[in-house]
Amino acid sequence: MSKTASKMISLGTVAPEFYLKDTNSNEWFSFSDLKGEKGTLVLFICNHCPFVRHVIEEIVMIANDYRVQGMGVIAISSNDVSKYPEDAPELMTEFAFENKMEFPYLYDETQEVAKSYDAACTPDFFLFDNQNKLVYHGQLDDSRPGNGIPLSGNDLRGAIDGIIYNRIINPNQKPSIGCNIKWK
Repeated sequence: MSKTASKMISLGTVAPEFYLKDTNSNEWFSFSDLKGEKGTLVLFICNHCPFVRHVIEEIVMIANDYRVQGMGVIAISSNDVSKYPEDAPELMTEFAFENKMEFPYLYDETQEVAKSYDAACTPDFFLFDNQNKLVYHGQLDDSRPGNGIPLSGNDLRGAIDGIIYNRIINPNQKPSIGCNIKWK
């Protein structure tokens, strides 16, 4: 299990637009279609990564807790499915169903969206405010597979609370750690 850190891009970066197919609904969506009234969480995940499997339950809880408060939640998989067939779109649909993901799980076949976001790992979290500006690009929390620290989502939840309740978001953010995106 290789560990790759997210690339810490500049806060204030505007969310890149995209147009991708949702493996849950088979519809095509853009960032603008899916963004939330208060802000938007874009996360790069995949089906097979042990880091994603470790945190998926907390991710779903965060999505359920905050979507009703005006946060858009968008998951994207950009892995090369020719080398990693377990991340194929039809299996993304199954993964979303098994994990009760009631938010879009988009497939980035060309990997252009991952490149435009400078995504590096799974999971990789990008939190944008209601002006589509990056306010948080860090970890979910300190829990990792096998380190014994329970999942809390504290770091990401704190940043989302900052958007919703108009609080200052700490600019010192720890990068997410996960498997590298499987590039073509």
